[in-house]
Amino acid sequence: MTRFSFLKSRAAMILSLLLVAQASLFYGFSRGETAPTYRPLDGFPKQLGPWQMVEQGVMEQEVKDVLRADDYITREYSSGPGQFANLFVAFFKSQRAGQTPHSPKNCLPGSGWVWTISDTIAVRVPGRAAPMEINRYLVSKGESRSLVLYWYQSRDRVVASEYKAAAFVAWDAIRYNRTDTALVRVVVPVIDGHHDIATKTGVEFIQTFFGTLRAFFPAS
Repeated sequence: MTRFSFLKSRAAMILSLLLVAQASLFYGFSRGETAPTYRPLDGFPKQLGPWQMVEQGVMEQEVKDVLRADDYITREYSSGPGQFANLFVAFFKSQRAGQTPHSPKNCLPGSGWVWTISDTIAVRVPGRAAPMEINRYLVSKGESRSLVLYWYQSRDRVVASEYKAAAFVAWDAIRYNRTDTALVRVVVPVIDGHHDIATKTGVEFIQTFFGTLRAFFPAS
């Protein structure tokens, strides 16, 4: 198989996956959907272990109109001098009417950020037997550098890939008659080019809040 035939096969696979997801969503939505109950995110703790909230973010109305999330929080936390992390969570109780998470890979470049590293990392969190795979995204704008860690979460399932997340939504629509999901994003500033330190800080922050955040989402 040539390199080009491989690319064609991969493109065909992705297209097929999206078509299956679209058909499955149509079938699931045609039956009506049971909206799950969840805990409002404004009740998320301002103190998380050594991490203390230092700023409550507010989203502009035009951004809310584009995001179309049913609930969200955007906060700045700190665990000490030079230790900062921004937490953004957008929850969608249904994706029936096109209310889907916007990938940071698409939103950040549109805001002027340029990526230099895009990969996935494994993170161990308390209460999960296996590490969860999440996206890591190193971005820059002018002299600023930031590390972005994010994933999609539904029914206690953590997914890095946008394509897999769409496939699981289709599966949930058929089997459970629900399509709730959340986008969880952590942004850590990169100081003096040390993105490895920023990654360590971000992972420690995730390990601190993951179990608490899970309790705010609908149960499996």
